[in-house]
Amino acid sequence: MWTTTYTAETTADARAVWAALEALHSGMPLGPGSDSFELHGPFEVGTTVTVTPQGQEPMTSSIVELVPERVYADRTVFGRVALTFRHTLARRADGGTRVSHTLEIDGSDADAVGPELGPQISGDFPVAMGELLAAAERGVPRMSA
Repeated sequence: MWTTTYTAETTADARAVWAALEALHSGMPLGPGSDSFELHGPFEVGTTVTVTPQGQEPMTSSIVELVPERVYADRTVFGRVALTFRHTLARRADGGTRVSHTLEIDGSDADAVGPELGPQISGDFPVAMGELLAAAERGVPRMSA
């Protein structure tokens, strides 16, 4: 397995960060660097999402973990590797939120392709996280109650 995590903090509370995360994964771009997402059903475990990274071909992911205001994860399978993208939200004592974005590459070819593929994929995590947290700080409409 290959893994990396990028973490950032915001003054926005977990509810606002979750609203931005849900909006993004439901198809609302949060900024010019946002990948495109198309949700195929409710925002819940088991629903598929078409993800189109900027300048790349679309791929299909499935939501594999979802605990509102705490964790969101989706998984994409490519042959003998699987990519799991996980956002974990942790409330700070001052009311803000620490957000970690983790990429895990596993499967029988993970050790061979992870060290090259992982950094290519996760290279935009700082930009994506910046857009997510900026959206949370300015406020985005809640997608669900």
